Amino acid sequence: MSTVSQPDGRPEEPPDTVTGALASRPGGPRDAATGPGGAQAPEPDARHRLTSLQGLAALSLDAMASVAYGPESIVLVLAAAGGYGLGFTLPVTLAIAALLAVLVASYRQVIAAYPNGGGSYAVAQAHLGRRTALVAAASLILDYVLNVAVSVTAGVAALTSAFPALYGDRVWICLAVLVLITGINLRGIVDSAKAFIAPTAVFIGAVLAMVVVGLFRDAPASTVTADGHASVLADDATTVGALLLLKAFASGCSALTGVEAVANAVPSFRAPAAKRAQRTEVALGALLGVMLIGLSVLIGRFHLQPVEGVTVLAQLADASLGHNWAFYVVQFATMVLLALAANTSFGGLPVLMGLLARDNFLPHVFGLKADRQVHRHGVLALAAVAAALLVFSGGDVNTLVPLFAIGVFVGFTICQVGMVRHWRLVRSPGWRGRALLNGFGALLTGVSAVVVTATKFTEGAWLIVVALPLLVLAFEAVHRAYGRIGERLGLARVPEPPRRAHSLVIVPVSHLSRLTCEALNAAVSLGDEVVAVTVTHGTPEDRPAAEALRRDWELWNPGVELLELPSATRSLGRPIAEYVTDLTAQRPGTRITVLIPEAEPAHLWQRLLQNQRGAVVAHAVRRDTDAVICRLRFRLEAAGRV
Repeated sequence: MSTVSQPDGRPEEPPDTVTGALASRPGGPRDAATGPGGAQAPEPDARHRLTSLQGLAALSLDAMASVAYGPESIVLVLAAAGGYGLGFTLPVTLAIAALLAVLVASYRQVIAAYPNGGGSYAVAQAHLGRRTALVAAASLILDYVLNVAVSVTAGVAALTSAFPALYGDRVWICLAVLVLITGINLRGIVDSAKAFIAPTAVFIGAVLAMVVVGLFRDAPASTVTADGHASVLADDATTVGALLLLKAFASGCSALTGVEAVANAVPSFRAPAAKRAQRTEVALGALLGVMLIGLSVLIGRFHLQPVEGVTVLAQLADASLGHNWAFYVVQFATMVLLALAANTSFGGLPVLMGLLARDNFLPHVFGLKADRQVHRHGVLALAAVAAALLVFSGGDVNTLVPLFAIGVFVGFTICQVGMVRHWRLVRSPGWRGRALLNGFGALLTGVSAVVVTATKFTEGAWLIVVALPLLVLAFEAVHRAYGRIGERLGLARVPEPPRRAHSLVIVPVSHLSRLTCEALNAAVSLGDEVVAVTVTHGTPEDRPAAEALRRDWELWNPGVELLELPSATRSLGRPIAEYVTDLTAQRPGTRITVLIPEAEPAHLWQRLLQNQRGAVVAHAVRRDTDAVICRLRFRLEAAGRV
């Protein structure tokens, strides 16, 4: 049988219908904003897409906020080797900064090669096979969901540290923050970016000012924050070996989470989307690298030691700026940015889910966009799962941190390996150097993924190891289901020519009204034959109503037969469904349509007053028959309107 050519629509916007989404196929790696012949197509929705600056605010908060805990993760691991071990903070940070540079360079290439978004999922799908691509997608989904929960709990933890009386209400505060971020993102990614530009700028400015001021100091300006707190340096210090340095490197790599978000959300940028996304990626890498290295230099300059109950960033702010208003600005900006870092997930995950929906690995509803270019269902799904995690963890960040960052390392590694294969296939000028760079990055991130998983396995990381394959299996199950639907629908095959069949329209009625008249008008326009049916009950209280309807029908005489369907029970939909079933058996060549008239109230609240008879009948007919269901809405005008 002949096949039907497939439309090359915008992959990030799958069709609204199941049939259309099943029939769609991924387009080539071209920018969605580019028209035929490479000409720049106009963007009527440009105001709902990101500029480079807005992209930095919307998609970099996770990476920026990691400055608050990345250096601390390194210091806490090296503290096992005592003061001597802390001397390796800067070398480890420089290694992480080098990996950051590799990742930024790699993701710039990913953005150029795959401007439709998807990041590691798109790369793996093109070069490493479907199963590997699904592993990458699953790892990113888990990391994005955990990022929301960890960011919100970390921000609220900073708040409750300043105001201990709020500690007992931390779960409710976490949920309130989540609702706020979700509400902003439902208005569009541009609105969220505009809302978060100010706190992002304040945080970056505060950290950079702290670094610059600290570099001009020979000694700490203040140590008030750390005074009276016990040091966490190990008494029986271990030697600084390769394993300790490797563990410190892997822990510090938590500062790299969020680097991939820009590549995942390229379609959210204004045209030229790829170039804007690349600029955003470079700006993110530069700012993050400068802040990480600057803070590590200050740690060595002030001979800082980690203490219980006080963050490393707080000690650095105290030492650089003094225990004054500037110190509290840094703390407040850190608290706000930690809470808002969840926005990175809201910017990247819905786009990724849209791509998975396009490829039939998630329900197609996740591919639909609202007027403001919002993947509304993806935003709501992310918020719902994150809320469940917040309730499960009791708002305790320490419960969630062991699960965090594993997924992103898996995604990093898959993406780097895929880009190596990409360069081997493309063989563009300088491809060997680029492939070597990506291969080195894959080695580093792969080792980090193994080390982080191994060191955190007993602390809860085993849940991620279990969840990854389960999520991949779920993707495959959805894909098989869509495959069966597509086979039944005969997608990509030329159907038989349309043929006319005798049409019978059945109209359920319960009384005479304008609604009944409109329904019969529509029915006689649609079908060759029309039958009105009413369900009657033999009870004494129902008999007068049935007799009145019969008498009024005869007086009206619309030219349509009224058939009574007796029912021994109070059921309304079942007698109609049984009648349709009998007609189908008696008249196999007839196209049967059940036209259900319903009044559409003028006000939303008035829907509570409806008896839902139409919904009951529609459900019964849909469940038990193959008849066509047509629900006729008769709009009721508000009082005073003509």
